[in-house]
Amino acid sequence: MTNSLTRWDIYEISSPKEPLHGVMLRGKIRKLGIEKNFNVLVENSEDADNRVRFAVITTVDAMHVIEYVKSIIDGAEIDLKLSNIVNPVISKLKVNTESRYDL
Repeated sequence: MTNSLTRWDIYEISSPKEPLHGVMLRGKIRKLGIEKNFNVLVENSEDADNRVRFAVITTVDAMHVIEYVKSIIDGAEIDLKLSNIVNPVISKLKVNTESRYDL
């Protein structure tokens, strides 16, 4: 029997008006996932300033996170960056380009 890998969609949060680091945003999104009973990964971006990225399983609607973030961060913008990614690295998007690596 073979296992299929879980596929994730990666979203990026930005805000020209408010800082996203140092405001416990990652922990709040994590707790939202726990309370609403869905899987979510969340990290600060390493390749762009004042950005936080989160990933949800591809079959899961990201609206819980999107609506929550927009309710607590003034001017928050949320964009889908990559979709249907297995074993995602969300802090640095270029790592998800499989052709960059040889085993």
